[in-house]
Amino acid sequence: MTSTPVVDLQLATSAEGLPAPADLEAWIHAVLARFPHETRHEVTVRIVGIEEGQALNRDYRDRDKPTNVLSFPFESPPGIVLPLLGDLVLCHPVVVREAHEQAKRLTDHYAHLVIHGMLHLLGHDHLEEDEAEVMEALEREVLADFSIADPYAPSPDDEQQQDDRKDERHDR
Repeated sequence: MTSTPVVDLQLATSAEGLPAPADLEAWIHAVLARFPHETRHEVTVRIVGIEEGQALNRDYRDRDKPTNVLSFPFESPPGIVLPLLGDLVLCHPVVVREAHEQAKRLTDHYAHLVIHGMLHLLGHDHLEEDEAEVMEALEREVLADFSIADPYAPSPDDEQQQDDRKDERHDR
């Protein structure tokens, strides 16, 4: 059984629709529960606006635009053992925009991004196809615990667009 996570919530925005601290803790705990040998259980979650989100993405990833979530794993100095897993930074306006564009509940999208970010803190990645499959399967599994739909499943609009493209190819 994993320890209850310690979540340091930092709000750098006063926008509406921010996730509840109890939800953040539940999502983080659900991820950590799948890694029972993980001893690091302290996470900082910082929710920011566009300017800070863009600056962090530019400074740490060389991408001069805001992104939905950034993960910063904690690297302990040699000989020092701390329970800090790392930091998650979520850019609230980007999360809101994406939830709207993808026709998802804002809370569900936040859950997905926190879970996604936590898996990055635990060393998972999605650069290679096989890594992405493992990471996405874990995301789906944790989200299902909260009755949240598969974020990678095509939407009905996507399926209709694929059908329309097939019809266009057939008509040629």
